[in-house]
Amino acid sequence: MKSITLADGRSITVECLSCAIVEGAVKPNGGTIYETEHFHAHQDVAYPITGLVILASKRHVKCLDELTKEEQNDYIQMLYRIRKAQREVLGIEQVYYFYNEDTTHHFHTWMVPRYDWMYEFGRSVESVRPVLLHARQKRNSKNEIEKILGAINELREFLNATDE
Repeated sequence: MKSITLADGRSITVECLSCAIVEGAVKPNGGTIYETEHFHAHQDVAYPITGLVILASKRHVKCLDELTKEEQNDYIQMLYRIRKAQREVLGIEQVYYFYNEDTTHHFHTWMVPRYDWMYEFGRSVESVRPVLLHARQKRNSKNEIEKILGAINELREFLNATDE
């Protein structure tokens, strides 16, 4: 079991956060953004950054090479559609993508948008952890959460209205 601090400061203990979210035991802020048979997209539960989407497999696998052909195709299509929605709906021009196989959760990709305020922490991958912690500690106001929830709804509407 692992203890995880949520964006609102609460701590939860789960064996696998991705499984808990996919199974509905943990509800991310704003709920599901988009899902298919194989994948689930939601706002990151730990870091309050508008448009920070987690794309998680529904099946508990750890590595990209464990995905079936059908899951591989679904994954790239969802990644593409979410990125398009981030740009067209939220105006996000740049995104960092992260996926790691040594995670305590199962296969998921972080789609971390870059905003102007983040550049005070640098421009490289090394800046991401300080950005995430800053967001949790300093950008967690009621107003910021309301903006995030609004963005989630906009992404959900766009993704459910378009079929590519």
